[in-house]
Amino acid sequence: MAGRIRDSDIALVRERSQIVDVVGERVTLRPAGGGTFKGLCPFHDEKTPSFNVNPAKGVYYCLAGETEVLTWDGPRPIRDLAGGTHRILTASAHWQDAPFYSFGVQPLWRIVATRNGRRKELFATAEHRWFVRSGAKLQGRREIVTSDLKPGQRLSYTYPRSRVQNTTPSPFGVAHGITFGDGTLNGTGSMALLVGDKDAQLRKWFPLSFTSQASARDDAILVHHLPKFFKRLPDLDESVPYLYGWLAGYLAADGHVAADGSVVLHAARREDLEFVRTLCTRLGIATYGITSQSREGFNEGEPTDLYRIHLVNDDLTEDLFLIQEHRDRFRSAQKAYSRRGWVVESVEPTDRVEEVFCAVVEDGHAFVLEDNILTGNCYGCAEGGDVLSFVMKTEMLSFAEAVERLAGRVGVQLTYTEAGPAPVRNTGQRQRLIAAHTAAAEFYAEQLTTRDALPAREFLAARGFGPDAATRFDCGFAPMGWDVLTKHLRGRGFTNDELVTGGISKQARSGSLIDRFRGRLVWPIRDLGGEVIGFGARRLLDGDDGPKYLNTPESPIYKKSHVLYGVAAAKKDIAKQQRAVVVEGYTDVMACHLAGVVTAVATCGTAFGADHIQVLRRLLMDQDEFRGEVIFTFDGDAAGQKAAVRAFEDDQRFVAQTFIAVSPQNMDPCELRLAHGDSAVKDLVARREPLVAFVLRTLLAKYDLDTVEGRVAALRAAAPLVARIKDRAMRPEYARKLAGDLGMDLEPVLKAVNEAAGTTGRRGGGPARPASGPRGAAPRQGGAPEAEAAAAAPVSPAGGRPDPADRALLVEREALKLAVQEPVLAGPMFDAVGEDAYTHPAYRAVRRAVAACGGAAAGTSGPEWVQVLTDACDDLVGRALVTELAVERLFNDGELDPRYVTAQLYELQKLAVTRQVVALKSRLQRVNPVESVDEHMRLFGELVALEQYLRGLRDQLSAGLG
Repeated sequence: MAGRIRDSDIALVRERSQIVDVVGERVTLRPAGGGTFKGLCPFHDEKTPSFNVNPAKGVYYCLAGETEVLTWDGPRPIRDLAGGTHRILTASAHWQDAPFYSFGVQPLWRIVATRNGRRKELFATAEHRWFVRSGAKLQGRREIVTSDLKPGQRLSYTYPRSRVQNTTPSPFGVAHGITFGDGTLNGTGSMALLVGDKDAQLRKWFPLSFTSQASARDDAILVHHLPKFFKRLPDLDESVPYLYGWLAGYLAADGHVAADGSVVLHAARREDLEFVRTLCTRLGIATYGITSQSREGFNEGEPTDLYRIHLVNDDLTEDLFLIQEHRDRFRSAQKAYSRRGWVVESVEPTDRVEEVFCAVVEDGHAFVLEDNILTGNCYGCAEGGDVLSFVMKTEMLSFAEAVERLAGRVGVQLTYTEAGPAPVRNTGQRQRLIAAHTAAAEFYAEQLTTRDALPAREFLAARGFGPDAATRFDCGFAPMGWDVLTKHLRGRGFTNDELVTGGISKQARSGSLIDRFRGRLVWPIRDLGGEVIGFGARRLLDGDDGPKYLNTPESPIYKKSHVLYGVAAAKKDIAKQQRAVVVEGYTDVMACHLAGVVTAVATCGTAFGADHIQVLRRLLMDQDEFRGEVIFTFDGDAAGQKAAVRAFEDDQRFVAQTFIAVSPQNMDPCELRLAHGDSAVKDLVARREPLVAFVLRTLLAKYDLDTVEGRVAALRAAAPLVARIKDRAMRPEYARKLAGDLGMDLEPVLKAVNEAAGTTGRRGGGPARPASGPRGAAPRQGGAPEAEAAAAAPVSPAGGRPDPADRALLVEREALKLAVQEPVLAGPMFDAVGEDAYTHPAYRAVRRAVAACGGAAAGTSGPEWVQVLTDACDDLVGRALVTELAVERLFNDGELDPRYVTAQLYELQKLAVTRQVVALKSRLQRVNPVESVDEHMRLFGELVALEQYLRGLRDQLSAGLG
């Protein structure tokens, strides 16, 4: 291996490499005055030249500013975003994380715009970039700076992609929204108030709920025993059906549809409508901002403000309207408030000179302001450096490789201080082999236009690739002749040894040299620097010999485990976007790039592995930190799932965010583009999910999570996967997600993950709450049946005392002690609680024995009763447990109080019903409310009924202790 390049040689390379010439090979430069040159920046997309080159200094620089920005968490002042990275909406309607910076103190201009009778002021620098609608039908987009804006021009806008067009509102979310709008807190829960004939239509969203007539008026209904959180705003991370359901319920309670079709929501608190606006943004529903009007105070009190927000009709579906009158008006009205964009009223400089701010956005170098105004990056990427750093960044080369590249350009022979002259690297052979492959690629490309290449052109056309696409990706055709290419290259001066060594030709049995590829469609494979180092070839006729795909064999310049097809074309965008999309084939790469997913690459005849990771690491490094995204696309079938699991194993070598994108139709990107267009390919990548989450979901689908046995088995299988997650900080979060997916408590899940990881205690997992939670509190979602907790910490074979921390087992054991020691007091109340209330097999066996003896109500205290129960037990464990229970002290101090017996047995019922609630919520969480509407409604009704029963038990328990 060669050593370090001599410093004097590096200096000589710098001296001889004129920056204008080197940059000029990649950027069209024009004189900008003062000896400098300007062109379009090669590091980001732009239409206004901002890339400056100063030959005298040998450096280049790019500087390509204050309002509310539309973020994932709602509109926020841009100055509050400076210095951080935030998720914002880009020109292509995708959400992307982008950094915000301050760009110093600069003069500001004032822009006044109007929309639907509202006026808006914006302040920006004279050079800030905007987009105005252009073309005969105003469907185009033209870039313009602030100082060139004219009154009457229409500003372009961007809205998030709709997520509700095929969504059925969740009934649970609907009930939440109705109660939030027209409900009140009541003790530990809430209740909804439905007034009049209109609201009577909303009664069906509270199946099995207890209702009563409100005392104030005859047509008012109170819906009781609803969850307390129904009077709180929902979590924005809830599912789309849940959030759309909440919006539908809230609109039915506090909104209206006017005769002209406008859809309006009202609120006394502006904060509630700010939340609605953010929620709508996430769902892809446009709004027209928040307005207010003053209303008279009650009993001549102070006037108060009433706030309202308009929703854009075009983004709504009929399912949003729960009240028939609203739905009828939505169907038939003229859909007012349809103007989405703002019109420039005036533009003028001001005397304000202030600090300005902007985002650096990779996707189109534009982002969205409050009220959905699309604006551009004034200052772009802020790149800079000298001729060597320019080559390193544009070619994705290391420092030494950049020196070597420029040295070859200017004729400098390099010397390596620890390994002698450069020929030690055998650069002569490499250059000869690359030259041969380059000539071969040119030959193949010419052959694609010939008559014999018709099957190749038909193959490309059938997959949606025309002549322009073939040219863009240097597609070629290897003719059928035995040695057509070989003769051509030998005529260009290449030797037989060079052609065989490079894998272009091979020896036939006769000893003569023949072409390796014949009658195939050919794709050149380039290295990171863009040099052709090999080929991939596809058989065109099924009757031909050889495999469907054939690649160049291993050679001094081609190592398939180190090569990614398309990496040369994608490298700049991968580095800029900090994202790489890994697909499975050459046509998938072509389809992705043509669809706008320009970071796509593919392996060449081998599975994605550790060496490919190293290639991507070079592109995804940012200031020596590997922080990018790697997105794998696999089919959703069994083979694709296995590939995803393999990728997960390799993922542990990454220090990056790794995702998977699976087409709903199990199509690859090429098939998807052909069937549904470019946008479908973009949406496929945009819908990516974390690879860990996909692998876990695939694994859990193999188990019956509606049974205790299935959940425990799934936990045992999934815990090692979570334990292998490379980022320790992510393990407890995925453990929480796993707990929610399983419907189990966090405690046993964290324990299983930590054991699988070889750790002890809860290191790295954060505090874990007790299995049963605070007394009388049922978890809102997730949580674990105590059966799993009991399985994790069982009692002894003879039923010995459980862990004092296991409250459920303690309560069950105390109830059995009462039935054995005090059957008269326990009596019918004990008998009313069935065997399913007991989570340990030994406890269930004793409960069966009590039932076999006629129940506790049939027993009398004393040895005879104990003997009867002992004889009724099926095995030695049950008999030994009865003996233990007969002599073990009750937890009641002093003389036994009947209230204590009542409280213990109510607690036993409460714990049993709580487990049912948790299990039902777990099932409800796994049911898709769009695909299984009836089942979702049925489970929701059962859940409401159980919640009411549980509330009654809590009330009875409180009364028993009072």
